[in-house]
Amino acid sequence: MEFTDLYINGEWRKTSERFDVINPATEEVLASVASADISDADAALDAAEAAMADWAARTPRERSEVLRKAWELMTARLDYFANLITLENGKAGADAKGEATYAAEFFRWFAEEAVRADGLITHAPASGARIVVQHKPAGLAVLVTPWNYPAAMGTRKIAPALAAGCAVIIKPASETPLTMLALMPLLEEAGVPPGLVNVLPSRRTGALVDHLMHDPRVRVVSFTGSTGVGQKLLKGAADQVLKPAMELGGNAPVVVFDDADMDVAIEGTMLAKMRNLGEACTAANRIYVHENIADEFTKRLTAAMSALKVGDGTDPSVDVGPLVNADTRDKVAEFVADAVAKGASVECGGKVPEGKGFYYPPTVLSNVPENAECVRDEIFGPVAAIQTFKDQEEVIRRANDTEYGLVAYVFSGDFKRALQVCERLEYGMVGLNRGLVSDPAAPFGGVKQSGLGREGGHEGMLEFMETQYISAAW
Repeated sequence: MEFTDLYINGEWRKTSERFDVINPATEEVLASVASADISDADAALDAAEAAMADWAARTPRERSEVLRKAWELMTARLDYFANLITLENGKAGADAKGEATYAAEFFRWFAEEAVRADGLITHAPASGARIVVQHKPAGLAVLVTPWNYPAAMGTRKIAPALAAGCAVIIKPASETPLTMLALMPLLEEAGVPPGLVNVLPSRRTGALVDHLMHDPRVRVVSFTGSTGVGQKLLKGAADQVLKPAMELGGNAPVVVFDDADMDVAIEGTMLAKMRNLGEACTAANRIYVHENIADEFTKRLTAAMSALKVGDGTDPSVDVGPLVNADTRDKVAEFVADAVAKGASVECGGKVPEGKGFYYPPTVLSNVPENAECVRDEIFGPVAAIQTFKDQEEVIRRANDTEYGLVAYVFSGDFKRALQVCERLEYGMVGLNRGLVSDPAAPFGGVKQSGLGREGGHEGMLEFMETQYISAAW
């Protein structure tokens, strides 16, 4: 691998301490990557501070053109990034290509948003003063990204931060740092100045991020990952009163009414469940099917899951690659064992295969009881847990019975009822007769313990800006 050192101030920086990145398909070492310490964090802070002064002063159009160029360059190299994603994350080639395309699109979307940080001038009704409102760059931003989308979770934060005029320091997940490091030469070519984007892979994540967050120059912390880690970061952010953007865990319900188009429901459920092998906070976790159609739905979903080919994602014929590491695979296996012990039936899959690689087969469980662990926690793997329901009020109550509130999915042929159900679901996003909600043009985020703030859409750029109001009379 070519890019394995820290990236600070536009230069590659070696360290004495390094860690291995493992190919989850073969369990072989892909690369040895530099591990940042506190001195590296301080160097990145100094570089980001110096770079932001010039970048924030540039016109929105100048920033826009750099982001547009980044989209063009990444789009021309999708196969390169897709291959790298597959090697370090494990996802199948088609899934990796989809992520690379999605990741690049954030540069194009925020190239367009960079010139639309609209303000306001109005006349105060009571005082007669003029109210002038504008949005300004918030300051240095610390970005902490997960392993499940090595490219997209980074670009979804970098692009709006740069559009807003901010400099960033990124801490990628230790399982998958290579994609983000490989993106840096592309950003250089696009015109991103040295120091504006810095990448600090590290095995000392807690201490490193805590140090960054307690530097007075940092004003934003953006994190995607588990709710537990997000809660710790929020406590740390409180010390400096940082602006937090938190995209946290999920426990997504899929509600399939008996008037749903079965083809649409199966296709949508497969997409919601198996996109990224289920290793996504948006993945279908609890599948509620009306009892009138449960047998047919289960039979067809089982057929679709059984037809998927499992193997090394570098093989273009493979649909399902390995999970990212042994712990993730073992947790999925434990969820299945627990559900079966409590009365669930295995329709397909359900056993860890022998041999190298962190594989788990596409699995369908029927008659899953309410006390199964897999319906209370994120599965983060290719397991579809099917339950049945009788009426609308019951399924709304059960779908909302969780501390999470990221995304839900509803399938129904009655559009009026479907919208009524969507409005009553306590989720930041709902897929209506669709198994995919992620879109750079849409505000992505959850409620309750699934997070704070939004990524994507116009709101995504505002997360990296502060609103200033000027009172004037003329």
